[in-house]
Amino acid sequence: MRCLAARVNYKTLIVICALFTLITVLLWNRCSSDASLHFLPRAALVAPSPKVGDASISSQQHPPQPPEPPPVVGVVSGIKYEEIDCLINDESTVKGRREGGEIYLPFSWMEKYFEVYGKVVQYDGYDRFEFQHSYSKVYTQREPYHPDGVFMSFEGYNVEVRDRVKCISGVEGVPLSTQWGPQGYFYAIQIAQYGLSHYSKNLTERPPHVEVYDTAEERDSRASTAPWSVPKGCSLSRVHDNTRATSVRQFSAPESSEGVSLQLGNSKDFILSLDIKFVANGSVSVILETTEKGPPFTIHYVTSTQLIAFKDREITYGIGPRTAWSTLTRDLLTDLRKGVGLSNTKAVKATKIMPRRVVRLVLHGRGFLDNITISTTAHMAAFFAASDWLLRNQDERGGWPIMVTRKLGEGFRPLEPGWYSAMAQGQAMSTLVRAYLLTKDQAYLNAALKAVGPYKVPSAQHGVKAVFMNKYDWYEEYPTTPSSFVLNGFIYSLLGLYDLTETAGEKLGREAGQLFSRGMESVKAMLPLYDTGSGSIYDLRHFMLGTAPNLARWDYHTTHINQLQLLASIDNAPIFKDVVKRWKNYLKGIRAKHN
Repeated sequence: MRCLAARVNYKTLIVICALFTLITVLLWNRCSSDASLHFLPRAALVAPSPKVGDASISSQQHPPQPPEPPPVVGVVSGIKYEEIDCLINDESTVKGRREGGEIYLPFSWMEKYFEVYGKVVQYDGYDRFEFQHSYSKVYTQREPYHPDGVFMSFEGYNVEVRDRVKCISGVEGVPLSTQWGPQGYFYAIQIAQYGLSHYSKNLTERPPHVEVYDTAEERDSRASTAPWSVPKGCSLSRVHDNTRATSVRQFSAPESSEGVSLQLGNSKDFILSLDIKFVANGSVSVILETTEKGPPFTIHYVTSTQLIAFKDREITYGIGPRTAWSTLTRDLLTDLRKGVGLSNTKAVKATKIMPRRVVRLVLHGRGFLDNITISTTAHMAAFFAASDWLLRNQDERGGWPIMVTRKLGEGFRPLEPGWYSAMAQGQAMSTLVRAYLLTKDQAYLNAALKAVGPYKVPSAQHGVKAVFMNKYDWYEEYPTTPSSFVLNGFIYSLLGLYDLTETAGEKLGREAGQLFSRGMESVKAMLPLYDTGSGSIYDLRHFMLGTAPNLARWDYHTTHINQLQLLASIDNAPIFKDVVKRWKNYLKGIRAKHN
């Protein structure tokens, strides 16, 4: 019996061992198939220097120890991946990822290193990563270009919202720039661009919606039935104005009163326009409900020369005395945001506040009023505000002096206040020509003709003309010493000459035509100097000063392309089309061939 028991126990033990062995093998195979490790070779690590007094010190160095293998991060769709150190230019290391034979680097590193752009977007509920070599856009050229048409792609410009525009002056009706100084100054380039952008928008956008609130005419069917409120001590009446040959509103409201008010209640549009004539100091105030919680904001337009002020939800713009009839047109959205964002720096502070509803209009002082409207846009009012400013502020030499110091960069002598810019001259010409074509008012054309003057005077003698290599005439955006040869400003100066030549006719436009022809010869000859093989160059300081080239940002690069497309529409020289094609390819990362 004892022998039988021993045999049974012996057999049981063998079975148990066999089962244990089988289970172990199965588990080992399963683990191996799920996550096999792949280690990357790394440079051998040198053992740290032994410390003084360490018992392990010997006469010989310890052999280098193998590094710890990189951790396996995981498995995606059956593909194993692991972290890997990526040594960049023998200088720095970033963490990458290896999947089979592919190495992946973080996009946060790539976008800084290569200056490329990308973002994750959603389509139909799925994420997609969009990569761009550049961030700016080339516009389709409208053929053919003509002086009474859209100016380049300026219908996409919104000059007034730029953070370097302090506000739209209530007195002048044009932007006040802070680009080179926080105090603000009138900059002819920005003013011309303001006019040209609104002119171009007027040609490309649908007609605005206009709500008429009051015309003082009893039988005017356009006017709404919005009620006027006249508190005690104030007055409002309808009178006939002989100079306008129409009825107008006459108002009187002491400053200490609540004021004469008109309910508006417009929550769709924010361009206010009215005809006004004050006989004493007064104001027009607009009450705005906004996206900001709390009491409404009030924008005051007062008969003073104060530029802009903001305090306790009250924004103030001076609009001048207004003792003769004039039209006051204000973009309430822009005025609100410029007021709230007012700062003592060059840039207006960003704000998320938006108007929701124009509640009412309030009058103080004594004067006359007519034609109160709120509209979607008022592009032509902005265009003529710019055109008329250029007309009023042109000096005896035909220029628009820029009254701020401009330092273009190290190696260039600073431009002292009063300098002219060929870009300002050219864009002012393009603005004035369009005003003339719309109105046939000779004053606009005469001002454009007079603007040719600084083109003929060398930069050193307070003009804008430079000569490259004693051969090619160039009209300087910045008439520096030495010359800087800024490309985009030069082409804008040529467009102004072209607009004037085409509009003024053979006799009056002869001088502008000659300047344009010489400029076109120069740009055709010098354009290759601005090509890097992967982008374009802003100016020629690398040639004039022997410094590194001043590469054009992508938005300037696309400006160059847009300008050259326009030139190609008026001059069929092959160089324009060839350069446009090549420079468009640079936007996609396609570079010129190497040797």
